[in-house]
Amino acid sequence: MPDTAYVELNTPSLEGQVSEAEWETRVNLAAAFRVAYHFGWNQTILNHFSARVPDAPDHFVMNPQGLGWHEITASSLITADFKGNDLTTSDYRLAPAGRNFHGAILDARRDLACVMHVHPKAAIVISATKEGLLPIDQSSSMLWGRIAYHEFEGLAQEAEEGPRIIEDLGDNLMMIMQNHGVLTVGHTIAEGFAMLHTLVSCCETQTQLMATGRDFTLVPEDVCKVTQAQLDARYQNRPRGELEWAMYRRLAERLDPSYKD
Repeated sequence: MPDTAYVELNTPSLEGQVSEAEWETRVNLAAAFRVAYHFGWNQTILNHFSARVPDAPDHFVMNPQGLGWHEITASSLITADFKGNDLTTSDYRLAPAGRNFHGAILDARRDLACVMHVHPKAAIVISATKEGLLPIDQSSSMLWGRIAYHEFEGLAQEAEEGPRIIEDLGDNLMMIMQNHGVLTVGHTIAEGFAMLHTLVSCCETQTQLMATGRDFTLVPEDVCKVTQAQLDARYQNRPRGELEWAMYRRLAERLDPSYKD
């Protein structure tokens, strides 16, 4: 990674140099970064989104250390393997925290296509509460009982933490990393992003409600189950978020079409 105070970004395009499947994955993941930045989920060089390369399932792409999420393009992402090797020629490198647990999840869960991890303020607040996310409205009732929790162990950069994150995640698509942030996974990038949007939004709603200092009513567990059954029937085991993702891609295009470079 460059050690100069300022580096002009001049990433050569990888379009045509990688497979069509990898390029499309890179474009979609770059769009996810730009929209996440727009939503204010991350405005630093920290945190990571990663996605499996469809036609090379032992490889994944992820954002390198040193780039803001508003700067990320399809070509600036790094391809790596599960053995710890960076496969993209770049001045930048992957951070240990991202490489270790993102790679571990994608290696262990071959059904998954992406892993997304952020530290938005509302999510940190909820991650530090003993109760975690509560069923206080329609959205959070759909998540009730379907969120995994993982205890804080320090910076998530140690390889041995990966198996514990995987065990705690189980079959869930969402995780609150206690005293830390949130993580989602998906069978598609669209699903992972949709899950993340829902989880972060629910955290924001709960923090605003907590700030009122008033007692609040929880959605009963049986009503949560009815709501979840209704949602499951709508999707019928299909990945979620496809309609939303088309809208997010249009948003990324309007924000700055350079994400596709």
